[in-house]
Amino acid sequence: MNELFSNRIAGVPPSFIREILKVAVDPEIISFAGGLPNRDLFPVAALQKATNDIFDEDGKDILQYTGTEGYLPLREMIVADYKRKGLDIDVDEVLITNGSQQGLDLLGKVLLNEEDEVLIEEPGYLGAIQAFEVYRAKFISVPVGQEGMDITSLKEALITSKAKLMYTVPNFQNPSGISYSNENRQAVADCLRETKTLLIEDNPYGDLRFSGENKVSFKTLLPEQTILLGSFSKIIVPSFRLGWIVAPWVLMEKLVIAKQAADLHSNYFCQRVLHRFLKDNDLQAHIEKIISVYGKQKLVMEAAIKRCFPKEVTYLNPEGGMFLWVTLPESLSATELFDKAIEQKVAFVPGDPFYVSKRGLNTLRLNFSSVDPDVINEGIERLGKVLYEMLEK
Repeated sequence: MNELFSNRIAGVPPSFIREILKVAVDPEIISFAGGLPNRDLFPVAALQKATNDIFDEDGKDILQYTGTEGYLPLREMIVADYKRKGLDIDVDEVLITNGSQQGLDLLGKVLLNEEDEVLIEEPGYLGAIQAFEVYRAKFISVPVGQEGMDITSLKEALITSKAKLMYTVPNFQNPSGISYSNENRQAVADCLRETKTLLIEDNPYGDLRFSGENKVSFKTLLPEQTILLGSFSKIIVPSFRLGWIVAPWVLMEKLVIAKQAADLHSNYFCQRVLHRFLKDNDLQAHIEKIISVYGKQKLVMEAAIKRCFPKEVTYLNPEGGMFLWVTLPESLSATELFDKAIEQKVAFVPGDPFYVSKRGLNTLRLNFSSVDPDVINEGIERLGKVLYEMLEK
């Protein structure tokens, strides 16, 4: 069969995180690996009521095909939420997708030829790396730190490349949890303004802020070059697989064609259920509940790390989101730690998959959102014991 595979897919490895999650399904394993929302916060009763209501009122129509762009009243709700956040978006600039992951795929399909250059954060979101890798993009890494993207490195990359796209998660970045400061965002926008590079602002975690102040969107700073990606997966439920793209009409026209070729339209039934849920319930109150729980879980994980990890281990302190980014002493490999941790029934994601060229790194990502406090304490304690054993050798 190998000779039948396309060049496009032959060299693309499986998602490292998906493979880890196969291991983590063992009920005995404490998993900090997935970027999973806490299922205890899913609004089950409200979604069930919304489903019953739309069946009662519109049973036949909700089971029919629909337009590619998505259910108009749901798109209007997305536009209204952007308006509340200070962004004026036209409803015709919104396309409903199968999660924001499909948004990445459609952008790759519409914009990237083989060897086209893409600027990507280092470390960067594995899902974006994998999505653009399918289209055989050439990645140019730009380091990110606690304030955001390294501007010197970005300027150098823009001088030496002709990148079509730059992918960013500026709010509670996956994997590091950092958020770009407003000053850093302005500097990034200034660098890109005289180029033809399009900036993708992926924002699945932006509503999950525990502390600090909301930051300006690149759509405000760089309106003609910014593409927005959003998702309902982290604030309502992931199984609906509903997200969206905001893009200028000239690009939207091509994205709609690409989506028609892929799946005709996103799940219309789930769009209708979601719309009814949003219509009948206070989304902000629901998000506040999530923030309260995740904020407490983050504090529990931080306290456990301080108590159980060697002092040589450091971590970044995010103002929101779902992840803690941990740095080990340079003498330790996070991949080796992972192998030993699995033996102790605890899982996490080593840093390697979040880099396009570096391996054997001493960084790792821990998810705190899907694990209860008692389990967090137990899992961090197990990891700490393994770390002390590795350092003593």
